[in-house]
Parts: sequence; structure tokens; C-alpha cells
Amino acid sequence: MQNRFGLKDFVIILGLVVLVVSVWLSMAQDDRRWNETQRVEAKLADLERQLSRIEAGIEGGVRVAGPAAGSGVGSAPERDTGWARPGEPIAWQEPWEYATDPRGAAGFTIGGVFTECFESQPAKLTPFIQTDVYGRRVLDLVSETLGAYDPETLELRGLLADAWQVDPAGLWLRVHINPRARFSDGEAVTAEDVRWTFHDFVMNMEIEAERSRSIIGDVIERVEVIDEKTVEFTFHDAFFSNMDSALVMNILPRHIFERLTPAQINQGTGLLFGSGPFKLKTFDVDRQWAPPDTVVLVRNEQYWGPKPPLEEVRFMAINDEQSRLIAYKSDEATMITPSAPQFVSAMEDDAWVAGNQNLDWINMRSGRSGIIWNCGPRQGKLTPFHDRRVRVAMTHLLDREKMIRDLWQGVGQVCSGFFNPGTLGFEPGREAWPYDPAEGRRLLAEAGWADTDNDRVLEDAEGNEFVFELTYFGGGEIAERIALFIKDACAAAGIRCTLRQMDWSVGDPVRNQRDFDAMLMGWGANAPESDPKQIFHSDAIKDQGDNFAQWSNADADRSIDLARKELDPVKRSRLWWEFERAMHQDQPYTWVRVTPWLRFVKQDVGNVHTYPRGLEPWEFFRGGSSAPTPMN
Repeated sequence: MQNRFGLKDFVIILGLVVLVVSVWLSMAQDDRRWNETQRVEAKLADLERQLSRIEAGIEGGVRVAGPAAGSGVGSAPERDTGWARPGEPIAWQEPWEYATDPRGAAGFTIGGVFTECFESQPAKLTPFIQTDVYGRRVLDLVSETLGAYDPETLELRGLLADAWQVDPAGLWLRVHINPRARFSDGEAVTAEDVRWTFHDFVMNMEIEAERSRSIIGDVIERVEVIDEKTVEFTFHDAFFSNMDSALVMNILPRHIFERLTPAQINQGTGLLFGSGPFKLKTFDVDRQWAPPDTVVLVRNEQYWGPKPPLEEVRFMAINDEQSRLIAYKSDEATMITPSAPQFVSAMEDDAWVAGNQNLDWINMRSGRSGIIWNCGPRQGKLTPFHDRRVRVAMTHLLDREKMIRDLWQGVGQVCSGFFNPGTLGFEPGREAWPYDPAEGRRLLAEAGWADTDNDRVLEDAEGNEFVFELTYFGGGEIAERIALFIKDACAAAGIRCTLRQMDWSVGDPVRNQRDFDAMLMGWGANAPESDPKQIFHSDAIKDQGDNFAQWSNADADRSIDLARKELDPVKRSRLWWEFERAMHQDQPYTWVRVTPWLRFVKQDVGNVHTYPRGLEPWEFFRGGSSAPTPMN
């Protein structure tokens, strides 16, 4: 049989060649367009920077005064009130400014790069999709909200909003948007952006914003556009957190996000675009930021408020604590979160103390760390921790004071519950379960765990050994030492603990699918008063909610539900105490430590202040040489 090359074969091959060449030319053309776009954007950014410097020179450090926050209708007669409900008082909001104006500080300059080193890698930056504290820190600089907590007083004040009206019964909130507010592309922030953010993004079941949907959607019933700059929120009920939920919701630009499909949004890692003082250096749907790349933000030269002095803010992730310290010492990082031993050691070095800004304070965002016990099934099988007696026993087996003393060099204090000391929900006088190994062993025996074959390992009635897996995130000496401490404490009681270390950025599926026996976890806060429903109510077990422990307690649910509807803070505090008592008795978490904020900051970073809200990087500048000023 002969193989012949005919005309038909020639035509097919020629067609393939033409197709390959066409594809190659198209790709080359796309690359040229991309490069040209980058050059144009770079030129535009340079012009914006020059304009910003000119504006800064004109301002000359003069602070523009606004009307007093919370003043009534009569105190601002020049303002348009046509947007407001007749007969209802208007709370006018003072324009948002620096808490501490950097322009009057010694050594003030415009420009420079500030690099923060994260302990773990954020997985996503997209608003309402991102789920970790690291993504939140980036989001706070790029995407704004209608209101925000004052850094010094923690009072809820207008940010994008310049005024609002509140229903005395707590069922509605009407908000007026500052006419000057602009997104980073110059488009105005409108009431429709607010409505679209809630109804078409957060409440869109095709978008994987379950966590935000469960929190915000549980409070807000609907959002209506009154006019171009006025929006009204209607609430399901009179919850204490209504204003916070409405005013502290990030506002997305509809004209940007409506172009994207739910699939693009869900799969996206760097879809971050807003009206804040900074913006992503490159926002491109096809060339997004993705881990493990460094997050690069640049000053939003079109920012409608006071522009930040820094030209660029970077966030890079280094899991290992020793490597983070090396990066800081080599000037690769401008600020890091040191481990407690690193901080204590540095404070003993006079040269270090004099050459760095060493921050140590409790603020609104200070965290609580502990161990989550999976009270429900893992892959269809109950863990040993479904039994309350076992969970309480595990708490008795851990010497948390020794952990703080040995592992954290005495930095921090034993945590007794969800609410931090000094907050509304903290019950004075209630103490954590004590370290009591004998009581722990008694409770384990009562739950049916005993060493029946004298092999120093506990077994249940069916002869199954007490073995569980402890999951922990991040790297470095501290995380490993915590895990080993727990493992040794368990071994002393006849319990086998195996360890599973993971990177934080890949932890969401583990938490959402409850694929763990026990897990080291920390919780922070974004508000002066936290709502525990997100984490501890039985409703938060379903739909991959944040009740990772799968803890269900009728008394706790009742206390949470009543507290959320209680507008009197004194009465609400008592209900939070009832919730804490229910959790204390059930121990779905073994709380270990209240964590102060520790930071090393380079000495040349100016205008660093330890506010009750945390740090305000948009006020920083490079070139200063002053010690941080405590504000709490």
C-alpha cells in the first residue's frame, strides 16, 4: 500500500500553517497592546504624581475644617436637605481627615515605599470573597465604606457619607453620599453603587460570598435608591449592629464589577477596585494579582480626600518568623509582626530600642487565640470532641499560663472567652477553667475513655484508641512549639495527637468542609463590639458558615438572638455574659491567649501612632525620625 501526498493534504497543511501564524500574530499584537497600555498608564501615573505634589505644596499643611459631627439640621442651614426624610434629625458628618496630620511632622516628605511583611499569604483580595485578616488589611486601604470607626474615639463616623438619618425604632437608615467621593478611575460614587453592591453582589447566590451574605444579609432587608446621592437601608429587625452593618459595608463600583460573571469573580484572586487612598498598581482581569506574589498598592492620585504621603505600599508574605526578622534587618521589609520571644529579646538590646520603633499595645483588633474542637462530624464520622466532657477535659489538661510564660515569654494573658477584657461583652470576675490534669482525667473516664490494656493510651468501650489530628497554620518556631506543647500535654494523659501543618492560604477548604479534628485558630475584630453570631450560632454551621466547631447550644443561640435585638448596651452586656457562660460550660474552644499587637517599624517611618483602632498606614511617610506616639 502506497502513501501519497496529494493536493488535499497540501491544502490542509497550508491551512494549519496559516492558523498557527494567525494565532502567533494575534498573541504578539496582544502583547504589544498590553505593553503600550502599561506605558500609557505609567505616563498617566507620573502626571498624577506631579499633580499630587503640586496640590500638596498648595495645601501647605492647612487643614480644611468641616461641620461638627452629629450636628443637627439647624446648625448647617447652608446644606441641602432635600434628600432627607421630613421631620427627622440629620446627623451631619465632618469630612474624614487624618487623625494626626502628617504634614506638620518633622521631616515630612511625599513619596517612598512602605513594605509590610505578613505572617501568612492572603488567598484572595476581592471584596466579600476574601476571608482572612491579611486580605482585610489590603482591602482597608483600597475599598471604602459609608462610615468607619474613628481611630482615636472608635466612634462610628461618616467616610463616603456626609450625613445620615436614623430611625428611632432602628428599622431604617437613610444615608447621603459625599458629592466629592470618587472611585480611583474618577467615576463618582453613587447610591446605585451601594444598592448594587448589596443586592447584586453580596446577595447574589452565584457569587461565593457566603460569609458576608450570612452576616450582612441577616441584618439588611433591602437597599433603595432615593436619588443619585441618597440611599436608604431597611432592616429585618432592630439589631444593635444595624448601623455598623450598613455603614461598614465596602462599596463596589458597579461599572467595574458588573462586567464580570459570577464565575470570574469566584475564580478571581485580585479583583480589588475602590475609592480609597491607594489602588492596586495593576488592575487587569486577565493579569490579576495572585499568591504568592507581593501585593503592590500605589497612591490613588485621584483620591477625593487627603492623599497619603507614601507613593507605594507593599505586602509580602513570609511564613517563617526568623526569615521575617532577617527581611526586616536587611531592609527588605519596613514593618513586621515579631514573635513574642523576638520582641522581648529586642527590648533587652539598647541599640535596637534606640534604632527602631517598637510597638506593643492592645487595640480594637487585638486577637484571641485558641483551639477549636470539632464538635460535629468529620467526613461523616464524629470526632472524640462531640462529647462536652472531653472538650472540658482537654482545657483542664493544658497549662495555659505556662504556655504564655514559656512560649510567648510572658507576653499576653490567659483568655477566658470570646470577648476581650474591657469590652462590652466581657464579664468581670469570670475566670477561665484552671489547669487541673486530675479533673481532666476524671472527665475523660466519665466519658468512657480508659487505658484498658495498660499501653498508656486511652481507649473507648469498643477498644478504639483516643487519637486525633491537630491542624495548625503558618511556619516558624512559635507555631511548632505550640503544637508540640499540646501534643506532649495530651501524651501525658494517654491521648495520641498527630500534627498537620498547613499554609494559611490553602486553609479555607479545611475550615469550610470541617475537615479537621482540632485546629489552632486566632480571631481578631473589625469593630469595637463584635457580634458572635457569625462564629458561634448554630445557624452559622450550615452553608460553610464560620461556626467551624459545628457547636450547637440552645442557650447560646437564645442569648445571641436576644442580645442582637437589645439596643440598650447595659442590658445587651448581660446577655453577652449569658452567652459566654454557655460557651464556658461547653468549651467548643479552648481559649489560650489574648494577644497584644507587636510591631517593629523602621525609624525613618514618620507619623506612626498606636491608635485604639490600630495603625493608620495612609498617614505614614518615609523620611521621619520620631518615636511612635501612644494614643490609647
